Amino acid sequence: MEDIQRICTTEEKLMTRLFATPILIVLVAFFQQVEAQSQHPAILQLRSTIPLPHVQGRIDHMDIDLKTQRVFVAALANNTVEVVSLREGKRTRTLDGFKEPQGVLYLPELNQLYITGGGDGTCAILDATSFKRFKTIESLEDADNIRYDRSSKLVYVAYGSGGLAIIDPSKSETRYLLPLTQHPESFQIENSGNRIYVNVPNEKKIVVFDKAKRETVASWSVKDADKNYPMALDEQHRLLFVGCRTPARLLVLDTGSGKVISTIPIAGDVDDVFFDAQRHLLYVSCGEGVIDVFSQETPNSYKRVERVPTRTGARTCVLVTSLNMLLVAVPQNGFEDAQLRVYSINNP
Repeated sequence: MEDIQRICTTEEKLMTRLFATPILIVLVAFFQQVEAQSQHPAILQLRSTIPLPHVQGRIDHMDIDLKTQRVFVAALANNTVEVVSLREGKRTRTLDGFKEPQGVLYLPELNQLYITGGGDGTCAILDATSFKRFKTIESLEDADNIRYDRSSKLVYVAYGSGGLAIIDPSKSETRYLLPLTQHPESFQIENSGNRIYVNVPNEKKIVVFDKAKRETVASWSVKDADKNYPMALDEQHRLLFVGCRTPARLLVLDTGSGKVISTIPIAGDVDDVFFDAQRHLLYVSCGEGVIDVFSQETPNSYKRVERVPTRTGARTCVLVTSLNMLLVAVPQNGFEDAQLRVYSINNP
């Protein structure tokens, strides 16, 4: 009888060890992961979520007034521009009377707000305090992306099929047109140089303008992917980042030769790319429902360091380096309201 009890006791101890070992392994792995996360916090940390109730459909591009921390959100399918206060953490105003607003530009020098309308081919200019419209520039079919060149103090609007319209803010009128043969998407303007790089996805090209001479100086074919929409610029290293949707790739081009020096897989349906020169990071917002974050190890080498889930259709974002923030526009989904997500950026 005692022998039988000893055998049972031995079996119980053995079974306890067998079951305890996997649990111990899981616990050790868990605490190691917690410790690693505490030592290396996420690069993008969700700071706040600001609801945008009654905003339906696709949301396009954004801009910010740094002084007042107001964000202007082009709610394209809603035919409105939403004004969001980061300080108050809420939407403070809805601007209507637009047709498919696509691009928004805040000009602090004149306290003006520029809104491009793809539906009616206009660029509306508003006083950014009263929001009174005092000028509408017309005949800009499918007016889209908009940029400000601080060196020349001119505003550029991508439109139609196509070209770049150049607006003089001091006179609120179009001064020049840079012609293209198809609709331009995102474009980037050099600060220290004279070049403008323009994505022309229908031709699978990148067209390069000399902004001083106002003429085309180069045209590069996009061979490694299709649907080249967003674009970012690393002027220091002479690099151009081009987001493509088919297949989902981020192309890194040398701006001297136009040659692709690196190809990076990304999530699907990309629509915005921002380069953080301070941290050597790339933020890629994709409508698949994620933000891909890449570290620039060297000018020719990139590593994905984070993939942050958002929501399907959240394709647009804006980098605010002075506030250490990335703002992401998230469209309505079922019973969930549209929202502006505010992410704090930590050093990797």
